[in-house]
Amino acid sequence: MLTIRPAGIEDLVGIQNCNLTCLPENYTFKYYYYHYVNWPSISFVAEDTATSKIVGYVLANVSDEEETPGESKGHVTSISVLREYRRMGLAKRLMEMSHQAMKDAMGLNSVTLHVRASNHAAIGLYQGKLGYTVVEQDVGYYADGEDALYMKKVL
Repeated sequence: MLTIRPAGIEDLVGIQNCNLTCLPENYTFKYYYYHYVNWPSISFVAEDTATSKIVGYVLANVSDEEETPGESKGHVTSISVLREYRRMGLAKRLMEMSHQAMKDAMGLNSVTLHVRASNHAAIGLYQGKLGYTVVEQDVGYYADGEDALYMKKVL
């Protein structure tokens, strides 16, 4: 059985392991801890309760950048689901829970993210199922030189 729940401090190692397994952008443990301490209510994990293994996560923060006066926005820093747990709707549910927490607990009115321009599956999820729009393309955004799409959703 799979459960999606708020991330706890005890989940940070599992989040980091999921990130290291799935993504080329990796962070130090301190980075995950910083997110947990500053924005504990807007990050979530997917857990396989049979094994107590973190199989997916969404890590989010509150942005201090205002694109529009009076705007308050969240930013999805990272999201990942282990390959064997994909196509179950976990990424969509993780994002929806983070969006709801951003709106309800933090009073935010929009959310942004960056996605690799080549990640068509993620772009399809963000645009087709979650209502994001592309704001701009950030040339050479990633460390390997790949471009990112900067996307935004009104909550």
